[in-house]
Amino acid sequence: QPKNENSLLWEVSGNGLEKPSYLFGTHHLIPVSFLDSVAGVHNAFENTDQTVGELDMSNMAEMQMELMGHSQLPEGVTYDSLLSPEEITQLDSTLKSLLSIGLEQLATLKPAMLSNLISVTFYQKHYPAISNETNIDQYFQSEAINRNRPVIGLESTEDQIYVLLNSQTIERQAEMLICMVQNPDLLKEQMDELQEAYHSQDINALYELSIKETPDDPCPSTEEEKNALNRDRNTKWLEKLPSIMADKPSFIAVGCLHLPGEVGLIEGLRKQGYNVEPVS
Repeated sequence: QPKNENSLLWEVSGNGLEKPSYLFGTHHLIPVSFLDSVAGVHNAFENTDQTVGELDMSNMAEMQMELMGHSQLPEGVTYDSLLSPEEITQLDSTLKSLLSIGLEQLATLKPAMLSNLISVTFYQKHYPAISNETNIDQYFQSEAINRNRPVIGLESTEDQIYVLLNSQTIERQAEMLICMVQNPDLLKEQMDELQEAYHSQDINALYELSIKETPDDPCPSTEEEKNALNRDRNTKWLEKLPSIMADKPSFIAVGCLHLPGEVGLIEGLRKQGYNVEPVS
């Protein structure tokens, strides 16, 4: 993005839309109180007739059940077959220090599920203020429901489960998990940078962080893995958004890293003929 285009909130207009829709970049672990620092966001929300998120979160209990069903290791695969004894000891010690339970209790879970548990708990430990509040994505959806507005999910639970738990082989998941466990300082540094860029509402800095490649990164993601998280999902969403916005002015709240860059939603909507302007 050009440097003057720096906002978490964007107005989408033109291309036949009778009223504008809004695109807002969320951070899934930042509390709702943060929104008070975002100029125009409450106004934008009030001026729409439906809310769009990555997922329709109205059925969280059912989603959790489905997630747990997919989070189990395949029959016959154990951590003994995936990691060395030394790595198992390191993993067990990390789990005990963060979650107060060890590998013995969690040994049936896929490595990607453990990675997720570790990173969320690590985040809550270092930023305790956030851990007991509703997140921004849930807030916008529950506010929509309070106003009897429709809530639309751009993805199904199956789509998210695939990205989270099934898009990598079990061996690759184990490799990334142990790399995270062995490099807690790196995890903390990445979280701090993300936290700072988001609080500064600096979408360009967020984008730079997402594409940053350091030669000595011990845990680099492959191009394919990055695409599965971002580009491939954006492409699908860009097919759905025109009819959604044409139907009703929409407040679209998705993870902030989906907005910027060549394959981001801002550029994607512009290529489709919409005016997409920062609200600041």
